[in-house]
Amino acid sequence: MSEITNVVSAFSADQVVKLTGLTMRQLAYWDKLGFFEPQYAAEDRRSPYSRIYSFKDVVGLRTLSVLKSQYKCTLPHLQTVARELSAHSKAPWAELTLYVWNRQVQFKEPDTGKVRGVVDRQYAMLPIKSVMEDVRREAELLRERQPEQIGRVEKHRYVSHQAPVISGTRIRVATILHFVEAGYSTADILKEYPSLTEADVEAAKRHGKNGLAA
Repeated sequence: MSEITNVVSAFSADQVVKLTGLTMRQLAYWDKLGFFEPQYAAEDRRSPYSRIYSFKDVVGLRTLSVLKSQYKCTLPHLQTVARELSAHSKAPWAELTLYVWNRQVQFKEPDTGKVRGVVDRQYAMLPIKSVMEDVRREAELLRERQPEQIGRVEKHRYVSHQAPVISGTRIRVATILHFVEAGYSTADILKEYPSLTEADVEAAKRHGKNGLAA
């Protein structure tokens, strides 16, 4: 699953809830327990956007959601599994291929290639469904721009250091204005950024005229 490291994304707690089926309360409780902490977490968890999750976090949490809801694995068991698997991976829920037998998590031993229980060390094989592609597909849908975002400019705490960007993207208004100043036409700019529309370029120009592009 080395390809997982090629995905560069950050997800808010609200987005994680939609992608995993877990609740906001579960995410906060697991974080407080130290069972599953977000990769990008502020020291003060009471502040807005203090929990930001990586793509790998979302895959791991989706796996945990499957283990709990479909395979009825208990939280104490999963906590024990997490401690045992930490010797094999820093992100076992996302990086290791896991199996379940009789509500007990199994994994493939790196040395032998055999599947055994993480806790009871008994050998068995019943694979759970891989969740990475499901998360990847649903994350892409989640990130699709909505009609109301077209032709708008916004600022976001975790996007481009709060610089104005085209709504629903990470494309800075200042970048578009640099192209305009260099003599690029709207059509030329859209070739550079196919995800944008003419309305987006016009919005950036209006923003620049108001002196708000910095």
